[in-house]
Amino acid sequence: MEKINPAMQRIRQLYESLTPKGRILGDYILQNPRKAVFMTTKELAAAGRVSEATVVRFVTQLGYDAYSTFMQALREYVDMELTLLERAGRPEMQGRKADRLRRVVFEEMDNLQHYYEQADMDALIQLADLLEQSPQVFVVGSRLSYTLAYYLGWSLTKIRSGVQILKGSDSTAIDWLTIAPAGSLVIMIATTRYPNELIKLGKVVRRQGHTLAVMADSNICPLTHFAHHAIIAPSRHIPFIGSIAIMGCIINYLSQELAARNGGTVPRHQERLEQAYRENDILFNLNPDDMD
Repeated sequence: MEKINPAMQRIRQLYESLTPKGRILGDYILQNPRKAVFMTTKELAAAGRVSEATVVRFVTQLGYDAYSTFMQALREYVDMELTLLERAGRPEMQGRKADRLRRVVFEEMDNLQHYYEQADMDALIQLADLLEQSPQVFVVGSRLSYTLAYYLGWSLTKIRSGVQILKGSDSTAIDWLTIAPAGSLVIMIATTRYPNELIKLGKVVRRQGHTLAVMADSNICPLTHFAHHAIIAPSRHIPFIGSIAIMGCIINYLSQELAARNGGTVPRHQERLEQAYRENDILFNLNPDDMD
């Protein structure tokens, strides 16, 4: 993973051109990325026994415009490597209940604010175009990301036909993707720590000649390297299990965008669904006249 992470890669590539104190910092980060990622400039300077000015120059030499940008790149690397035990052992997990709630809410708000300011609208619109134009859509997820895949697939079925949800851990997903109609769109949602089964399915999609769109929480997600289209929704904090707030907002946006584009056909599609709900008593009904 170090080979595809820009932060670790740059330190190794530029190591010889760094100042002596810069090399000390580089050595510390390469050897202790899981400690360094949680440090402020002051803390990292103290750990490397250098000045804060040296830390700032070090980050600039690596090509980052700010310390926070460098930390985000390092955070993505560490997030992929941390085990469940290491996540559970972090200091903030030992805090009081109220403090923990405030921290969780703040982190999600911070993630959403950052994504709102940095969102690639062109990429989002292009994915909406693919959803509008593709005759058949498969939505695939695995483990945590299956929750998001199901949510996206379920939402799309309320707007259009030709949508199927696949579970990446089910080997029959290979069958469905192999016999899928030519020109199908396959959307894979991947969250750290990325399951190998999704990577295998991504390769199947490419071999079959389908269009692969990936929604991931990091640029270093392995699937993004051979996807036709990618939506990246990074987290500014390392979650305990996972963070789904940004992905949920993107799914809501795509659903609403697609419904707005197809205002003429969506009501007819939804009327058929509502009729099926009534005829089969699917949903709870407050109207006594409609109850047996």
